[in-house]
Amino acid sequence: MLINIKLAAPIRKPSGDWARSDRDKGSVFAAHLAAVFQPNPRVISEKEESELLDNTVLSIADTSPFEPVEVREVRKIIKNFSAKKAPGHDRISGKIIKELPPIAIRYLTIVFNACLRLCHFPSQWKEAQIIVLHKPGKAMENASSYRPISLLPVISKIFEKIILARLEPIIINNNLIPDHQFGFKNKHSTVEQVHRIANKICDSFESKKYVSAVFLDVAQAFDRVWHEALLYKIKKSFLDQHYRLIKSYLHRRTFHVRINDEISEIEQINAGVPQGSILAPTLYLVYTADLPSSPAVLTATFADDTALLAAHSGAQMASLRIQNHLDKLEVWLRSWPIKVNGDKSAHITFTLNRETCPPVSLYGSPIPVVDHVKYLGLHLDRRLTWRTHIWAKRKQLGLKLRSLYWLIGRSSPLTLENKILIYRSILRPIWTYGCQLWGRAANSNILVIERYQAKVLRCLVDAPWYVPNEEIRKDLNIPIVCEVIERLVNIHQNKLQLHINPLASGLAQPPGRSRLRKPRNL
Repeated sequence: MLINIKLAAPIRKPSGDWARSDRDKGSVFAAHLAAVFQPNPRVISEKEESELLDNTVLSIADTSPFEPVEVREVRKIIKNFSAKKAPGHDRISGKIIKELPPIAIRYLTIVFNACLRLCHFPSQWKEAQIIVLHKPGKAMENASSYRPISLLPVISKIFEKIILARLEPIIINNNLIPDHQFGFKNKHSTVEQVHRIANKICDSFESKKYVSAVFLDVAQAFDRVWHEALLYKIKKSFLDQHYRLIKSYLHRRTFHVRINDEISEIEQINAGVPQGSILAPTLYLVYTADLPSSPAVLTATFADDTALLAAHSGAQMASLRIQNHLDKLEVWLRSWPIKVNGDKSAHITFTLNRETCPPVSLYGSPIPVVDHVKYLGLHLDRRLTWRTHIWAKRKQLGLKLRSLYWLIGRSSPLTLENKILIYRSILRPIWTYGCQLWGRAANSNILVIERYQAKVLRCLVDAPWYVPNEEIRKDLNIPIVCEVIERLVNIHQNKLQLHINPLASGLAQPPGRSRLRKPRNL
């Protein structure tokens, strides 16, 4: 499967000229991405850097080799591999891999074992083919307005799965990734992380406290990881053979940009974890595992999405706690050059009172103060009424219905069964996301979604005006919104009770006696 990306608009070169041919466009994108895949400028001195990356630090002494790869392990990975995976520069797709005969799988196993024994990652598997997709709402003539999509060889992804299977036991047994990090972890979801934040806010409301919260926006988090610092942390926490294999994996990675049939020159990748790879999320979590924490500040991270909350009976003290933590965080960000977009970050006060917490700053600049913030797809407002989130979803649902009206509208020839299937698979998941939390909203806000559902169902069946909404809903066997929320809340609470993370399992408390409608009281 070959993906062709057509770019009709010319791309502006750094010199001001225009790139009109596919070859020239590929060269412009390659030069732009080569500048992106560089570590952030380091602001510490050379002495501080040498002390930070102390070369005398030895990895864990263990001469035992890697656990050998068996044919059945490779066969199982290939069996679970998606046949729709796009190929890399070698044109070997997922479908080709799944059609390999047994003898080819045995040869692959021999190659993988040799790579593990030599702690070597072949250079042919480290070349990424990049295609670009335009970001909606951005100027089409700028190279920065396009999102790079990295296509890696399928065989390299199979080998990465084998490596990850040997790294995960060490990460779990040594607790290398903190509990507050919910990103890229098995049985951890975004809803559970936002539940932690909502629970903290509701508890503060009961105690009549102020919650000063900061939501940070990390700039190009995965593309700017400093390789030397990442290897330093790998060296401290893993065995020597793991360190040498990861070093080979990161060293001298390359990429080229393809526009239709034109391919740019090969460029070097000097920073970042490989986009689209299997190991990249785990390596990023290890790199940021030592993020500063404080008992007085709740830290909630999901990959690079970071939220910090501090509660106190006084507004000034709540902000002071956050500011003290930001000062420690700033030192850490400068040490492992990670850049935070201060103008895209947000500071919000969660309270039932009128007073607002004093502003806080990062890098000497105040963080913008907002009345509501979006975190992991959920909109949190000052009083946690969820009104902003519900109306944002209502607007999104209206736009989606408009785009699907030709398919599920009153004049569509599609069968009713298929129309209902489209509603359940496309439209309903939009508003059910996070309803385990926003289901605590007032009935007047819940009715916004209920009215939307009734409107869609009338549209599906082309119902005349005199047919009641309740009759339509019963005939189609569609539950009301509150019933859907109740079912998902019960599933969510049962999942929390058996959760492996103590920060999540602690949320599954018995219903309280407070008049506030907490998620656990639903």
